[in-house]
Amino acid sequence: MATRQTQGLARLTVAPSVLVLFLWMIVPLAMTIYFSFLRYDLQNPDVGGWAGWSNYYYFITDDSFPVAVFNTLALVTIVVVASIVGGIALALLMDQPFWGRGIVRLLVISPFFVMPTVSALVWKNLLMHPIYGLFAFLQELVGLTPFDWFAKAPVLSVAIIVAWQWLPFATLILLTALQSLDQEQKDASAMDGARPVAYFRYIVLPHLARPITVVILIETIFLLNVFAEIYVTSVGGLAGNLTYLVYFQGLLNFDVGEASAGGLIAVILANIVSFFLVRMIGRNLEA
Repeated sequence: MATRQTQGLARLTVAPSVLVLFLWMIVPLAMTIYFSFLRYDLQNPDVGGWAGWSNYYYFITDDSFPVAVFNTLALVTIVVVASIVGGIALALLMDQPFWGRGIVRLLVISPFFVMPTVSALVWKNLLMHPIYGLFAFLQELVGLTPFDWFAKAPVLSVAIIVAWQWLPFATLILLTALQSLDQEQKDASAMDGARPVAYFRYIVLPHLARPITVVILIETIFLLNVFAEIYVTSVGGLAGNLTYLVYFQGLLNFDVGEASAGGLIAVILANIVSFFLVRMIGRNLEA
């Protein structure tokens, strides 16, 4: 009886929070579904009507849609690969004893706490600017022509900015996992005379397999919604992803109906990617 009363009281106390969270999610979703079937122009809100599935058709058949899908996948792939490779390298480096290691760890992790808008402005105006940026200055020192990053390689430029932000996250996860490596394995490999490459391949890398899969899962989910870096650097026409395309249709073309349909399509595609990714990573974690 006491257990049933405790369970009932627990459900009763948790119910308001669950209800608020449910409404917090279901109301915007319901409104998005509703507007996706309407012809709704922000410039002429009184002119409209039922559109049916036409908003979904126009969004998918738009010439920008396949480009946005490609840019989304390219951005996620580049950032995930760069953060994992760089995260492993930095984790191995910071796992070694050296003077000032605590300060170095703090500096490496700090970019993750910088707001995306601020980091995009810094990279755009201070580092990658083709005239007075740091990279242009260094290229001119060695006699090279400054490279216009955002005009000639917009997707790569945004990927570098985003990777700089997410590299500390991967480093922190991988460093924590690396520090949990069994000391007996380290001592045994040292006694057997294992070379650094063999030690990394057969001991370190298998130990980091699970944290790497966790990093891939978390970063992929968040990177599907990158927007601030694309908007601030003004490369939406060249490197725009699905999120930017929805913004473009809704707030620049003033077509709320098509933007709502695009938002639902983006959510469906993100859930499909997450579903297969979770299944793949789940098998890896079980193994």
